[in-house]
Amino acid sequence: MTGYVRTLAERARSAAQAIAALDGEGRLALLNAMADSVEAGSQDILKANAVDMDRAKAAGTTGAMLDRLRLDEQRVAGIVTAIREVAGLPDPVGQVTRSDVRPNGLVVEKVRIPLGLIAMIYEARPNVTADAAALCLRAGNAVLLRGGSEARDSNMAIAACLHRALRDQGLPPEAVSLVEDTAREHVLELLQLSDLIDLAIPRGGEKLIRFVAEHARVPVIKHYKGVCHLYVDKAADPALALRLAIDGKLSRPGVCNALETMLVHADIADEWLPDALAELQARGAEIRGCERTRALFPEAVAATDEDFDAEYLAPILSVRVVDSIDQAIEHIHRFTSDHTEVIVTTDKAAAERFVREIRSSAVMVNASSRFNDGGTLGLGAEIGISTTRLHAYGPMGLESLTIERYVVRGEGQARHEDVPKVEPAASAA
Repeated sequence: MTGYVRTLAERARSAAQAIAALDGEGRLALLNAMADSVEAGSQDILKANAVDMDRAKAAGTTGAMLDRLRLDEQRVAGIVTAIREVAGLPDPVGQVTRSDVRPNGLVVEKVRIPLGLIAMIYEARPNVTADAAALCLRAGNAVLLRGGSEARDSNMAIAACLHRALRDQGLPPEAVSLVEDTAREHVLELLQLSDLIDLAIPRGGEKLIRFVAEHARVPVIKHYKGVCHLYVDKAADPALALRLAIDGKLSRPGVCNALETMLVHADIADEWLPDALAELQARGAEIRGCERTRALFPEAVAATDEDFDAEYLAPILSVRVVDSIDQAIEHIHRFTSDHTEVIVTTDKAAAERFVREIRSSAVMVNASSRFNDGGTLGLGAEIGISTTRLHAYGPMGLESLTIERYVVRGEGQARHEDVPKVEPAASAA
């Protein structure tokens, strides 16, 4: 018997062919129609969101989770704007990334094509339903969406608007398929569909992402957490180092590109660190430090290895004094989550060594960790950040939702011009 999610995936896989067959103008028109449809259906979306909000409050949901779930007219307008912005991004499909003429006259090209069917597994944010659909369709893919149970009604209302746009454009609505039944067994079924799903992208907390990675038979793009480091080199500009520490830790503590650990070279620590930590503390940061840090700043709480391994997602900063750039790099290699690392230095050789020896998805030289984001890095929008070393590493935009293949153009060239005659195989007795 065909399972519930397999049926959805089979229909989405078939619909992917119709999306891939569209040219760039056709996909542009589709996204603009999607934006129009969400705008026209905004009141239905808000009514559905009110149902989700009431259910969440009754279940005791509070704070950040409730805020992520909530939609209002301004946030729905933001969803519409985001779809239009994705529509306006450069089209990656059909882009020739390499062209070479071989000695025999063959033209060998590498060309971007859609991945096919992408599964998105995410939690409370209903805007992801529209964002993921827009990005996947703009790159010529279909998408299978499994949102969290807390946003079920909101996701269904947004998906209904997207389906209306697809029908109006003469396209199968299954190109955006929503798993409306949010039972956990359906996630497990989805993750086994290696014959239908080309890529799964989980977005949410570490627990969700580990669950997906541990149970999947399909390729998974993931990042478990963001343990981001700032290394203040002995040749750092003190004022710049403080500015990047404040921005990286306190501008928005609850995001994955926020700083969690600061490493400070011993040659600058005595003079710079006490005042810098006092300023961070005055702005609301809790400081957890190694013994050498606490000797310079007694207000710091003692830091443990668990602290250096933690993604706080809160205004808490772990601090360690190191004797050399070697020790800083060694610390990062031990505790990194491969997300974002920063060096502050005026020493070009130190900067280049840091860039060369750190393998994280983004390395910043004299710039804030908060810039590791698709929008700020010029991608226009992102579907997530990958710390998985597959075809995408770092913020994932439209190009990361495509793959490159070879297209070879010839004029009758054969590999062997004089192919010997092959004797027919003897028939079976």
